[in-house]
Amino acid sequence: MSIDTDVLIIGAGPSGLGMAVQLVRNFGTRNFEIIEKTSDVGGTWFANSYPGCGCDVPSHFYSYSFAPNPYWSRKFALQPEIHRYFESVVSQYDIRPHVRFHSAVVLAEYDPETASWKVVIEDQRTKHQIHKRCRILVSAIGVLSTPKRCDIPGAENFKGRLFHSAQWDHGFDYKDKEVICVGEGSPQTQLFKWAIDAYLLLLGNGCSATQFVPVMSAGENQVKKITQFSRQAHWLSYRPNPEYSGAFQFLMCWVPGAQRLYRTYLFLTQEKDFAGFHMKNGQNMRNDWTATTTEYIQKNSPTKYRDFLVPNTIIGCKRRVMDTDYLACLHRKNVELIYDDPIDHITESGIMTKSGRKIDADAIVLANGFETQKPFSPIEIRGQNGQNIADHVSQYQQVEGKFRLISFQWLEFAGGSPEAYFGTCLSGFPNFFILMGPNTLSGHLSVLYTTECQVNFIIRVIRPILDGLNRSMLPSLFVTEYPESVVVTPVAERKDVAVTDHKAKQLVWATGCTSWFIDPSTGRNTIMFPDWQFKFHLRSIFIPWTDFLYKKSPKGSLREVTVVPRYPLGVATASIMLLGALLRLSSAESFKLSSTLTILQQQVSGFLPWTR
Repeated sequence: MSIDTDVLIIGAGPSGLGMAVQLVRNFGTRNFEIIEKTSDVGGTWFANSYPGCGCDVPSHFYSYSFAPNPYWSRKFALQPEIHRYFESVVSQYDIRPHVRFHSAVVLAEYDPETASWKVVIEDQRTKHQIHKRCRILVSAIGVLSTPKRCDIPGAENFKGRLFHSAQWDHGFDYKDKEVICVGEGSPQTQLFKWAIDAYLLLLGNGCSATQFVPVMSAGENQVKKITQFSRQAHWLSYRPNPEYSGAFQFLMCWVPGAQRLYRTYLFLTQEKDFAGFHMKNGQNMRNDWTATTTEYIQKNSPTKYRDFLVPNTIIGCKRRVMDTDYLACLHRKNVELIYDDPIDHITESGIMTKSGRKIDADAIVLANGFETQKPFSPIEIRGQNGQNIADHVSQYQQVEGKFRLISFQWLEFAGGSPEAYFGTCLSGFPNFFILMGPNTLSGHLSVLYTTECQVNFIIRVIRPILDGLNRSMLPSLFVTEYPESVVVTPVAERKDVAVTDHKAKQLVWATGCTSWFIDPSTGRNTIMFPDWQFKFHLRSIFIPWTDFLYKKSPKGSLREVTVVPRYPLGVATASIMLLGALLRLSSAESFKLSSTLTILQQQVSGFLPWTR
């Protein structure tokens, strides 16, 4: 059976584009295809276009290491500029011809006889389905791709407009309208500066809420009234957002190494914060965070809201939220925050609260987050023997300090949570890889950093297979026989997940606060990587190859193939030097490592006068 494409990537967001670019950079191949359900590239930065949408990671670090941008306009870029950046990368590497827009993968099945994936793709406009066969299948869907539906009773009775902040209805003119915003997703705080002569009702004050609330409540196009409903407060931190001068941009563009040095400074500035997440060793750092943030909230918020706005949760158990003038907007006469009278149900004209208060609206905006615990919904992915990815549960026991497989069952996911080896691989699913998978995000750094680590990891793992498909281009002195499939072993996956769970229990994410990091059915952290990010990078380089099985399928009979990994000389040399430098740190406690990172940050900033 012929292969239609070597690599099929699901999603043209930041992770999918990064994967495509690295295929071009590492193999010189363009035998790949990206399946994208929307009409453009950029993923979340195309879908989320609500007023004031922006990023809480410095722009020079929220970008690919292989495609630095010296012309960022400000420290924390807004959505239009971020989307233009990804478009520029697509143009630079000519990726767009390889993207199939308005299409979605509905089914993917692994065929062991040909070591390939059979994929069913549906056109989102015509519902016409086509079939593709690929050697490697990569999920680049992301955790913030499927908006949650409204679960408030009576939503089906509402006569006005109802839409999610990630599906912003730009055709809705809210001048002289009354608008209700529901949920605790991150768009809300940016939105409030924009609405014009409207009554707005908002539920939640998460990251998004703190972005769009200020936008819609001020200026010529301000709303008549914004009523915000919030169930719990978030730790809001001061965040200036200065514009970069022409001189700074010139420096970044033309001084050799300036961008790399600045990026290193940003990395060290944020990486040292991980020490504060450790329950035992990070207490002093969290005390400092709590004191500073509490003082900021009390100083800048209205007196009547202060008791609520200072959270009663441990700082760090949720991702900290940057204040984009949200606290300031609470002083405005057209903004009301309600935290002690929750919504009971939605009516035909608006909402009714528990106390019986009725609030009418012409539109309801959902800012209630995403389905983070359903990473592949609604795609059906079936691996070996037809097992569904949603049924992936491994059962083991520990005997004499070693993990032994006692059973390998495919059960309903009700008894477990999303999990994967390095957040990337699943046993029983050969040639399948996940970007932004379980336990890969961080609470203090850029998602593009972890995504690049995963992409580089996948490139190294699949290199023997792609070398075989392009052997005339990439001859090798080491590999005598090219495999057709690779899969992580069940024992390696279970051991990796057990280590992840053990480390996660030592961090603030396990203190019991409600968070989208935690699977509510099991209490397990399924989102965050529970360790330093430089270790995540090292894991993507130094791969335990015994954790993987490479196989070839001559005439349908599978047999293992021995693979000798190859590292480019530059990568190997730099990695060995980095590993040697970190060996002295590996035995240090978290607070010692944080102090070392602080010293490194100060040394780097000595060369960067604009950071002082």
